[in-house]
Amino acid sequence: MAIKEGDFIRLSYTGSVGDRVFDTTREDEAKTAGIHSANAIYGPVTVCVGQKHVILGLDEELVGKKTGAEGTVTVPPEKAFGERDMKKIQSFPKNKFSEKPVRGMPVRLEEQGEGTVVDVIGNRVIVDFNAPLAGQTLTYSYKIEELVKEPLDQLRGLIRLYSGREMEIVMDGSKAVVTLPPGINYDRRWLLWRGRIIHEGFEFIRGISEIVLVESYKKPEKKEAKAEE
Repeated sequence: MAIKEGDFIRLSYTGSVGDRVFDTTREDEAKTAGIHSANAIYGPVTVCVGQKHVILGLDEELVGKKTGAEGTVTVPPEKAFGERDMKKIQSFPKNKFSEKPVRGMPVRLEEQGEGTVVDVIGNRVIVDFNAPLAGQTLTYSYKIEELVKEPLDQLRGLIRLYSGREMEIVMDGSKAVVTLPPGINYDRRWLLWRGRIIHEGFEFIRGISEIVLVESYKKPEKKEAKAEE
């Protein structure tokens, strides 16, 4: 049966620019490319086709394919990270930054968003707010591993996709109960995407009418005082 928009699938992929791999779900390839992260979760990702959970050019490639399909797709800039916009390269006074700016340093400015310092000239700092791969033609190799049909697995996939974490989820009828890891409210990525996860959980997953987020804390055990010798 052909994959259609709205289907959840488990997808393996590797993205590259020329011979340089910049993203992959495969841990061995990440190590070979020198982009391995000890904090990353490797293995196929669960995505909802047609919802831009992956780059647009790859997302469109998946529609109409069958489970088990493998392929390679070339993605032009307009279906990847967009064309490079010179207006997004801007100059700021050095005293605008709380830390000493140096080339290559990522920065975030309230109005412009996230960018990268590309040069420091006297008391001026040049920041590029284009995406790092803007203007680049990308190549993706991929494999559609399987369809994901269970609501629990679909929600688990959304949580991993947006938060970069795996969490314990239990289905109670149409209610999904998610146990949050300790300290999750200090995780900036979780705080940023929590609302999106809940919204898409209701919009894209059939069979879920309620999502409950549970925080649980255990009282620390007191260490027994060492007996005096």
